[in-house]
Amino acid sequence: MLKHSDPLSLAFQALADPTRRQLVDRLIAGPASVTQLHEPLEMTMSAVVQHLTVLEAAGLVRSEKLGRVRTFQVDSDGLRRTEAWLHERRTPTERRLDRLEAFLDPTTDTPDATDTDTTHPNHHQARTDP
Repeated sequence: MLKHSDPLSLAFQALADPTRRQLVDRLIAGPASVTQLHEPLEMTMSAVVQHLTVLEAAGLVRSEKLGRVRTFQVDSDGLRRTEAWLHERRTPTERRLDRLEAFLDPTTDTPDATDTDTTHPNHHQARTDP
């Protein structure tokens, strides 16, 4: 079972398992019953139910029971929260990588080793010892 109780930790712990990611992928295509979700998997129905319970506790899927059939579907809000957290961290990293790319790109107009600006604090003049 999952160890943390905050929604983001629960979501990442739930998605750490490949079977649960497979179930989410299947549910993105549309709602499905436990039986339909169980069919392609090589595990017991109770194991599938346990995986679905973890996904539901993490807020990534929700279920509804009509008669004897329990149907699961993706909880868009839960996926959106997880995606938003990742996006917030990706954006600053992408900006840093863009700056690095501009710095390393030889076609950009940046100073190089032949720069003779001696006013720059990191400028090192070549020594000409006799």
